[in-house]
Amino acid sequence: MKCGRCGNPIKKGEEMGYHGQILCEDCYMDVLSPAKICDPWATYIAKSASDKEITITELQEKILKILEETDGVETEVLAEKVNLKLSDLQREIATLRHMEKIRGKMKDGKKIICL
Repeated sequence: MKCGRCGNPIKKGEEMGYHGQILCEDCYMDVLSPAKICDPWATYIAKSASDKEITITELQEKILKILEETDGVETEVLAEKVNLKLSDLQREIATLRHMEKIRGKMKDGKKIICL
């Protein structure tokens, strides 16, 4: 059996049903708990925390460095550069946006992530 979202094989008994689709555990978790990029409450909390309270992970540092070197990239390109699934990258992007470290903008008709 294969996941209806990512196409990866699923062991018997480990499949999850969601709106008529058969999903693997990872995709099931992604649809139940999607990343929220626009969350004013999370942004308020991140802004009100002092720099000592905010910890940036190695992965987030890597993302920031890539964005600094490239002056912004599309999310698909960024996912390849940091070797992450797009859904996992979206969570990192949401966290960095809440801290107001990055933002999105349009460039040549494409949505990019930049500092």
